[in-house]
Amino acid sequence: MANEGEVKYLEVAAGVIIDARGRVLLGDRPEGKPYAGWWELPGGKLEPGETALQALARELDEELGIRVTEATPWVTHIHAYTHATVRLAFCRVTAWEGEPIGREGQRLTWVDPCMPIDALEAGLGGGQLLPATLPPIAWLQVPRRYAIGGIGSPQGLPAYLARVRAALDQGACLFQLREPDWPDGPEADSLHAALRALLAETRPRGARVLVNSRHPASWWAEADGVHLRSTDLGTAPTSLPEGAWIGASTHTAGELARAKALGAHFAVLGPVLPTASHPGAPVLGWSGFAALVDGAGLPVFALGGLSMDELPMAALHAAHGVAGVRSILPRQA
Repeated sequence: MANEGEVKYLEVAAGVIIDARGRVLLGDRPEGKPYAGWWELPGGKLEPGETALQALARELDEELGIRVTEATPWVTHIHAYTHATVRLAFCRVTAWEGEPIGREGQRLTWVDPCMPIDALEAGLGGGQLLPATLPPIAWLQVPRRYAIGGIGSPQGLPAYLARVRAALDQGACLFQLREPDWPDGPEADSLHAALRALLAETRPRGARVLVNSRHPASWWAEADGVHLRSTDLGTAPTSLPEGAWIGASTHTAGELARAKALGAHFAVLGPVLPTASHPGAPVLGWSGFAALVDGAGLPVFALGGLSMDELPMAALHAAHGVAGVRSILPRQA
């Protein structure tokens, strides 16, 4: 039992229940609890010996009267309230049996996580989102597919843009300009032209392009933000416009922590599996990946030897999605 004045530490499983329309279920907190009337994701405290998924299944049955049939771990995040420090294991719930009802007298509502927060809260009748609910609502706006580089040279641009168009048709909406082997000399300026050609394809479709931090900082604002190399995680990027995104490449728990401290919207972690470009290089494996992302506090893409076919396996190991250099774009337009 906590002593008087001592801040409690709680471990909680929270369900990000997503319906077929991409909406997320929220419930308001009942009277008698801290933050009564505020809206939150359903869930509750872990009992001794329970995993987060086991606790979530029990809590959603007790709170909402549903039986979870498909759920995967997602992001584990620590939030400090005045009355308690809460370690929240957010899990994505994508299938269940039964119709959610407020079995504890709470109101329920489905919301679009892509709405601006002020508009979303206005639709709650003046209610507010619980502070710990704000991060996962933002994380849901990060796509689950991240296409990195792949142009190669000025001569490869037409074929690359054709693959981008095919990917956009399939729902891809997050790309990174990363071309470490682009030729120097007279052709160097052509990479800037390639960025503008890529933006001409993605902007009308509502997709984002981040520029790798190896490329000029003046390009980051011209695009939709920056993707920081692991060697660039020491300092937060400056002069980014409001709304710009920050991605981060990571290989260790320390780099994940630095990415979170810099306010990155997401991280990429790998290599998970062997790759043709680095034969014989050490890999994390799925168990190593899952161990590193536990407690990372932000969405993490799995990278290395993966295609979209591995997305279900990635989700089972708490990956937000899958990233790749060539495997993520369609092979033929």
